[in-house]
Amino acid sequence: MNVLGIESTAHTFGVGIVSDDDSEIRILSNERDTFVPKQGGMKPSDLGRHHSEVAPEVLQKALIKANLSIRDINYIAVSLGPGIGPALRVGATIARALSLKYDIKLVPVNHGIAHIEIGRFTTRSKDPLILYLSGGNTIITTYLDGKYRIFGETLDIALGNMLDTFVREVGLAPPYIVNGVHQIDLCANKGGNFIELPYIVKGQDMSYSGLLTAALRATKNNRLEDVCYSVREVAFDMLLEATERALALTGKKEILVVGGVAASVSLKTKLYNLAKDWNVEVKIVPPEYSGDNGAMIAFTGLLEARHGVTIPVEKSIIRPRWRVDQVDVIWRLSEN
Repeated sequence: MNVLGIESTAHTFGVGIVSDDDSEIRILSNERDTFVPKQGGMKPSDLGRHHSEVAPEVLQKALIKANLSIRDINYIAVSLGPGIGPALRVGATIARALSLKYDIKLVPVNHGIAHIEIGRFTTRSKDPLILYLSGGNTIITTYLDGKYRIFGETLDIALGNMLDTFVREVGLAPPYIVNGVHQIDLCANKGGNFIELPYIVKGQDMSYSGLLTAALRATKNNRLEDVCYSVREVAFDMLLEATERALALTGKKEILVVGGVAASVSLKTKLYNLAKDWNVEVKIVPPEYSGDNGAMIAFTGLLEARHGVTIPVEKSIIRPRWRVDQVDVIWRLSEN
């Protein structure tokens, strides 16, 4: 079985191809093109335009890398949400067109579930507590009785969004990532004097909007490097407090970190220290699969296709607010 996955929820248009020939799952290709604004944040209309322009080339590269033609594809998996409407529509439109033209079944994939499943696959995690950390999501979750249940999440903006907004507003970005390192880390590593900033954890939920506002104000009277250091430490410590509570509640022996923020070296260090205290193992998705990518959509689509999950083209509407706890994770029922 060959499954082609299309990702277009935010700034990245990606196409990946996954095969399970001979009962071995292999990632055959994982091509992408990421939109980077010249200044300011991402405008939805710009994302739609970018994805439309790069889609044919990215699709062609993925097929060439996999040494396949479109007629070798058995299923087309597409991320229908959550995400930014105009960006989602491009991926969905291309997936529908390919499905109709070549008579290939369509598989609906939740973007967040795909991050989790590619993390489980690449790290060989069995039953972890999951930190899903990306530009648009900050979620602490684990699997129970057919769904991923959320134990904690952001009450307003996501951790990744907060960090991106901060570095953009103080003139450090774009680009947000330089040689694989986020601008907040590059700046924070030059600081060290801690500045008091709002620390807001409510139960197992976090709030980052107040931290962002206070950090921006703090730049007027403090060295930028010290503010970067302080906002990073407070943001990550809030996450760790909520994570520790979830560990105590669930009794899990693994922490799996997925999503783009998983690449932060500072966060990894804090997580390893937490894991040592609780005698648990930390597993972090490889950098190639931490950000948005087509391979994670193809892989999750393969899991769904094995269990007969497909969708008619006429019902393949995008779902910008599709939560991970709304998805029936039927493939894990058969695992258990």
